[in-house]
Amino acid sequence: MIIRKTLFLAPVISIFLVLFTMTARGALPQSVDGQELPSLAPMLEKITPAVVNIATEGRIQLRQNPLFNDPFFRHFFDFPDQPIERKTQSLGSGVIVDAKRGLVLTNNHVIANAVEITVTLRDGRHLNAEVIGTDPETDVAVIRIPAEDLTDIETANSDVLRVGDFVVAIGNPFGLGQTVTSGIVSALGRSGLGIEGIEDFIQTDASINPGNSGGALVNLRGELVGINTAIFSQSGGNIGIGFAIPINLALDITEQLLETGEVRRGYLGVYAQDLDKDLAEAFGLKKNTGAVISKIIKDSPAEKAGLKPGDIVLMVDDKPVRHSADVKNHIGMLRIGEKVEFEIMRGGKRKTIDVEIEAPEMSQPMAVNQRLQGMTLGDLDENHSLFGEVEGVIIVEVERGSPAWASGLRRGDIITLVNHKPVRSVKEFLAEVDKQTDPLLIRMIRGNSAAFVVIK
Repeated sequence: MIIRKTLFLAPVISIFLVLFTMTARGALPQSVDGQELPSLAPMLEKITPAVVNIATEGRIQLRQNPLFNDPFFRHFFDFPDQPIERKTQSLGSGVIVDAKRGLVLTNNHVIANAVEITVTLRDGRHLNAEVIGTDPETDVAVIRIPAEDLTDIETANSDVLRVGDFVVAIGNPFGLGQTVTSGIVSALGRSGLGIEGIEDFIQTDASINPGNSGGALVNLRGELVGINTAIFSQSGGNIGIGFAIPINLALDITEQLLETGEVRRGYLGVYAQDLDKDLAEAFGLKKNTGAVISKIIKDSPAEKAGLKPGDIVLMVDDKPVRHSADVKNHIGMLRIGEKVEFEIMRGGKRKTIDVEIEAPEMSQPMAVNQRLQGMTLGDLDENHSLFGEVEGVIIVEVERGSPAWASGLRRGDIITLVNHKPVRSVKEFLAEVDKQTDPLLIRMIRGNSAAFVVIK
């Protein structure tokens, strides 16, 4: 989750044989043939001050017995008229990427819903951090700490990584303190894992465990190539499958967050699906790699450019497409106004079509009724998601500390059901809410997960 192989096979074998012989005699050599033994220590001594530990404190509202919502009951037993909250704490890691400005890269899930963020440096200093911006879709977050005597880390070009390149992971697993592990790049471009909305992971066998999230993945030069993010495990511990966000992607997100405080993604206006074996045969293709366009939104950039349902997407900007997630990830990282080149198969013939990314047209936000004070909604156009049939309304803004915030609703959540009834517009949502006097059962989608929330 790397770069040139600086340890060559023959010298390593020679050193191993000498070590074996010397160990048998009860001593270890300091050098072999006049050369010091290979070690990562000099590189690590230089860069580990740039990797920090992050501790966060948040608050969540506790579910309570319905009797506590009865005004008479609360008054009789003298219960405070305020939500019951519980403090939450989490640990993670971060990487200083700009010492002069005090900028630290980490994961969004490390600091999500935090009200207090404390960064601990290698030298023992504890610093309060402020959030510059977050992007849940890629799980990237940027925070700032006081820029005093900081050490940052140089970044590499993660696009040139190869499977087999050596990597080192640095982080704070299980809250133990700074820990270093090593391995290789096991795979590149991992997607479709359901971890984030946009996925293009580096996979590594360098041990990554809970608490490593937001930490550094570096090459043997000590250059940052990725931000450690997740592990694949059924037990919660490391089994040799870890994932990191490529630093090129993370830096692109960082630039946008520094400019505007958020990431504004355009839309293409297509729905697509993976091209399985049966579909490939039906379209007369020999291979089942690619994505087939199943729907085109009216008046969308895709329709204007000439894309049609049934087109098989083979390449996007000269990058091969294996499945629909490849297209989604690529488009999701483009800025509004940029152009993307599609190489498609239509009627057995290859064709190239250029499409300009446009801003999604959100309807005018509308405020909701009294029971959901502090929340602003907007209609969810079909183009909100590049792929996937989603109907509902989107939460445009939630005031911190408001009733809506206390209910667990957050900006970007998509509400699809109210009391088991589908809502496709703000008008439908308000009509359903206004006619209900009982608690509201709301189904919402957040990222790759869905949940029900009860609004009293």
